[in-house]
Amino acid sequence: MYTLKKSLGQHFLHDENVCQKIVAQLGVSKGINILEVGPGGGAITKYLKEIPDANYLAIEVDTEKVAYLEKTYPELKGKVITGDILKAQQPFSDSFSVIGNFPYNISSPILFKVLEWEPSVNEVIGMFQKEVALRVAAGPGSKTYGILSVLMQAFFKVEFLFEVHENCFTPPPKVKSGVLKFTNIHNPFEINDKRRFMILVKAAFNQRRKTLRNALKSVVPPSALADKIMDKRAEQLSVADFVGLYQQYFHEKQ
Repeated sequence: MYTLKKSLGQHFLHDENVCQKIVAQLGVSKGINILEVGPGGGAITKYLKEIPDANYLAIEVDTEKVAYLEKTYPELKGKVITGDILKAQQPFSDSFSVIGNFPYNISSPILFKVLEWEPSVNEVIGMFQKEVALRVAAGPGSKTYGILSVLMQAFFKVEFLFEVHENCFTPPPKVKSGVLKFTNIHNPFEINDKRRFMILVKAAFNQRRKTLRNALKSVVPPSALADKIMDKRAEQLSVADFVGLYQQYFHEKQ
């Protein structure tokens, strides 16, 4: 068996219906490459490994869980990488899908990792703290709309699929959970420098109570500050508005 490690924020999903429902969200095709993030005790792993013609890999930071999975499912020997997802190299050279009951304490950094790999990521199915899931899926005008809402929605179609009750886990977390699906929309805005786009969006929301004129004055040229859009606050801008600012004033600024 294995032990729960509070330091790693471990809450293991035990509701089989929920496990199957999560796996069913994957758009399975012949030869699909699947990366499971944080398989833990194998709640959804046991279903993922049964997908026909799939190439499965997992990344798990807890060596005890890696040993448990390889002992319980000998066919996974060599397919569970011991390591930190946030420091991991891209696992497949071809396109792949990401799935996991993400550790809540690093769920936002995992999404930034997905953005790093975005050109190769077809879709992501992830379990999040419900509050975080709603934030990522939020649209402009909402108080929960923020940095990750804009960044993820610029590159992915984001869907809140369903809520998961805390009693579906051992031990039950103190929060409700939600499952999100991200489908790659192939950079429709043609953002050519993701890092600089991130700098702009982060600067806008880091002072979200201020107008963009105040929030962005250190990152855009002075000429941009006269633009009427600078009267607005970050939460009032759509993804397309942010891209417009980036393309007009920011991506060529050194």
